[in-house]
Amino acid sequence: MLSAAGWVIQDFKAVNLHAGTGVEVRELVTSAGPADYVLLVNRQAVGAIEAKKQGTTLSGVEWQTVKYQRNLPDALPAVLVDGRLPYGYESTGDETWFTCRMDPEPTARRVFWFHRPETLEWQVEDHVNHGGGTLRARIPAMPVLEHDPARLRDAQFEAITNLERSLKDNRSRALIQMATGSGKTFAAANICERLTRHAQAKRILFLVDRADLGRQTLKEFQGFEAPGSGRKFTEL
Repeated sequence: MLSAAGWVIQDFKAVNLHAGTGVEVRELVTSAGPADYVLLVNRQAVGAIEAKKQGTTLSGVEWQTVKYQRNLPDALPAVLVDGRLPYGYESTGDETWFTCRMDPEPTARRVFWFHRPETLEWQVEDHVNHGGGTLRARIPAMPVLEHDPARLRDAQFEAITNLERSLKDNRSRALIQMATGSGKTFAAANICERLTRHAQAKRILFLVDRADLGRQTLKEFQGFEAPGSGRKFTEL
């Protein structure tokens, strides 16, 4: 999984930190004992992985990862957030949990794979330079949507406003329920435009269950004009 994500795997006793942007060091010795894996991006430690056998319940394992995140050798360059490495994983190979200390409310959550080194590199640079780092850290700073009745129906304005309130409250699962013909796709285009412009969202998945809905969505997005820009969303 790590190799497929672009990490170069190294043994602690024969480590080459210049082998790539992202280097995973196995059994790196810390003051809390050898860590299963330590992640280094551009020769700086940024995270740790606690590996467990298949079938292990991971919900009570995070404290072991934190132990290594806090106790790295002093000689090892590291990025620290609140005194520990910002990224922590627990994984059996079948199941992987992830915690990011850059989030406003760091919470362990299931992920389907490990992040690529370039993703963590970009997040660390953004955190150091701008205090953001992750999408969840940038969302609370999004400006409140101002209602423009000439652009948005009341139902659309309410849907967008309430969704953004949920995201700012760290409630990442939300359902917008609107009637047929009420402008759900146009509301979604506004949401996507605001997330990319104000929170630097990199990827947004718009999933439909029929090809004709996909074509309809594409047409709607192609005709969507970003507020205040005078340009189509697809141009931006």
